[in-house]
Amino acid sequence: MNTVKVRNVVIGEGLPKIIVPIVAKTKEEILAAAKSFEGIQLDIVEWRVDWFDGVFDFDQVEDVLKDLRPVLGDTPILFTFRTSKEGGEKAIDAPAYVELNKKAAATGLVDMVDVEAFTGDEYVKEIIEAAHANGVKVVASNHDFDKTPAKEDIVYRLRKMQDLGADIPKIAVMPQNKKDVLTLLAATEAMATDYADRPIITMSMAGTGLISRLAGEVFGSACTFGAVGKVSAPGQMDAENLNIVLNLIDKSM
Repeated sequence: MNTVKVRNVVIGEGLPKIIVPIVAKTKEEILAAAKSFEGIQLDIVEWRVDWFDGVFDFDQVEDVLKDLRPVLGDTPILFTFRTSKEGGEKAIDAPAYVELNKKAAATGLVDMVDVEAFTGDEYVKEIIEAAHANGVKVVASNHDFDKTPAKEDIVYRLRKMQDLGADIPKIAVMPQNKKDVLTLLAATEAMATDYADRPIITMSMAGTGLISRLAGEVFGSACTFGAVGKVSAPGQMDAENLNIVLNLIDKSM
């Protein structure tokens, strides 16, 4: 298994890395959220730029990044426009989505970009190539807020992300029952053991799926999302409590 190093964070070894999202509409709220992370044990900050009122004016996006970068210091920034079709705040057409991610990668102010894997293979490859040309890592993602696909389908989606050249495949699914959580965990173990040559991120959402956010070190998910204040998806745990649980599991393994 290859690891992925982003600044001083090595993804794919040791404890699952904690990613904390910023979900805010204005520059002032975004920077205030970032400042509130001081003293919190976290590894990566995800800026959910689809929440930002000025997201369709890249000058405004870059202006936020120029001030966000120094506030977060050496903490890696994951730049994410989550589209409405995958649970995000806004819709965007594919060419504009590609342009936004390519421009963000070219600023030198972000360390990773999130690319929705089923945007279209050519669009995804274009973003990945542009990001890599700028030294930026790529998380390829897929979100199903309605259901949990079959184990084989989950593995297929993760393998496709890997084949497209993403540095970290990611999938989040919604459980309808406890068996669905087991399906997600079984798919995670199968992908990590049999197919993955790089870190993966998986999760079962909502309260029912909470265990999947805690047990990554056991089953093979390299990162987990925790909240400081506002959550970005159902089932996210407070980051401080999440860190305690992850360390307890690690020490007992």
